[in-house]
Amino acid sequence: MTNEYQLRVLPEVAAQQERLKRFLADEYGLRINEITSVRILKKSIDARQRTIFVNLKVRVYVNELPTDDEYQHTDYPDVSDRPQVIVVGAGPGGLFAALRLIELGLRPIVLERGKNVHERKTDLANIARTQQVDPESNYCFGEGGAGAYSDGKLYTRSKKRGNIDKILNVFCQHGASTSILVDAHPHIGTDRLPKVIEAMRNTIIKCGGEVHFQTKMTRLIISAENRVMGVEAVNNSQPSTFNSQFLGPVILATGHSARDVYRYLAEAKVEMEAKGIAVGVRLEHPSTLIDQIQYHRKEGRGQWLPAAEYSFVTQADGRGVYSFCMCPGGFVIPAATGPEQLVVNGMSPANRGTQWSNSGMVVETRPEDVEGDDVLKMLRFQEQLERDAWQQGNMKQTAPSQRMADFVNNRLSYDLPKSSYAPGLISSPLHFWLPKFVSKRLQEGFKAFGRQAHGFLTNEAVMIAVETRTSSPVRILRDQATLQHVRMQGLFPCGEGAGYAGGIVSAGVDGERCAEMCAEYMGVVGC
Repeated sequence: MTNEYQLRVLPEVAAQQERLKRFLADEYGLRINEITSVRILKKSIDARQRTIFVNLKVRVYVNELPTDDEYQHTDYPDVSDRPQVIVVGAGPGGLFAALRLIELGLRPIVLERGKNVHERKTDLANIARTQQVDPESNYCFGEGGAGAYSDGKLYTRSKKRGNIDKILNVFCQHGASTSILVDAHPHIGTDRLPKVIEAMRNTIIKCGGEVHFQTKMTRLIISAENRVMGVEAVNNSQPSTFNSQFLGPVILATGHSARDVYRYLAEAKVEMEAKGIAVGVRLEHPSTLIDQIQYHRKEGRGQWLPAAEYSFVTQADGRGVYSFCMCPGGFVIPAATGPEQLVVNGMSPANRGTQWSNSGMVVETRPEDVEGDDVLKMLRFQEQLERDAWQQGNMKQTAPSQRMADFVNNRLSYDLPKSSYAPGLISSPLHFWLPKFVSKRLQEGFKAFGRQAHGFLTNEAVMIAVETRTSSPVRILRDQATLQHVRMQGLFPCGEGAGYAGGIVSAGVDGERCAEMCAEYMGVVGC
């Protein structure tokens, strides 16, 4: 016999199987020795009051063992001899597009400008050691995209884009913990996600698809009838060789930092529009302080609770100010993709066990806030901010920084707290050199957040500049019904880089949708 129950229990009960069985037996009149297994289906923490509870949905097996899988399995057929589709980019949008193409009986050819997920590690370590950024292998470019080594959070507010549960189940099928199907804010962890990504690549290859690393698209191949027939690409490891051609419809999933792609598309008169972004800083607190604030108690998380998360949002002078990509128990990392740039992002390992917690603190920035009238003006705005930060950081990857309360009070910080940011911090008057429409709104936002959470506005926290890569600065226009570009048949702009997603899950969902529309375009039956 199996039954499902909605429970509200203390954290120590939720964390211990035997105590959970005892609770179920007492609450529902079950015999504890007959409860053979308890599977947690959903879990969330309610920390609104001083007594913290965990909300659970559980499936209880009485006198029988579970026979159902913890996740839904997807079958991937052999597509070696099937028509091919070119997928540009091996981030979540591209990988999920490729896997969905295989499901639909099409052969994906994946082109990735960066290196495979393991070879990227050396180049990432070199950023802190040498202060140099490899423009083709960094925290944004390479297998797995920007999420592979920057966090692995799988939470999205969007419920309308497609099948979110399918994305999570595919991750589980490729080695992710099934806890991501349970937690309200699922998270794989930057230490575990690379193996999952590698397994996804192996599925693509095993089924007859191809994955080409260090292979950068240089241009689209466009017919006289304005139909995209494929791409030309160059091998980054042998740049003197001739461009290779890869023929087939194109799913363009290059990620939000492929600025050379945006410039090429603008020159090629591919219809795009400037898109609003959000810019600001990474804000880093001691994780113990965030635990104490969010859990409303001196002992913080204690033995049974995870590192605490937060989410803040307010309005300041007609623009949103909000926390973004919160990383409890995490690190701040250098996320530039080229020379004369300084960009920061956040990540956290699976155990979220570091002594720091950070998040982006950003200000909504609309196209009308920036001078100019062309489609690349938001891109140039990003670039200028990143160049300013690089110059403030002594033209290295040492990040200009300021204590939080000092920033709010327009004071230079004469010393800085210990930080997770490996290349190092340098004191800088962010209140002075950040654009006024950003700094003033951040100051107002911090005051509001300090009122909402006592102790949050503190000089124990440090602001690390700049956070600019929150989303794509352009949107590549596509037909709402077919997901093809508005003018070019056979081109499917996809994911974050095209301006239609924000994060791993929504990019994955958009990748699947683009694959389905591409199959329909190719006349595949049953898509």
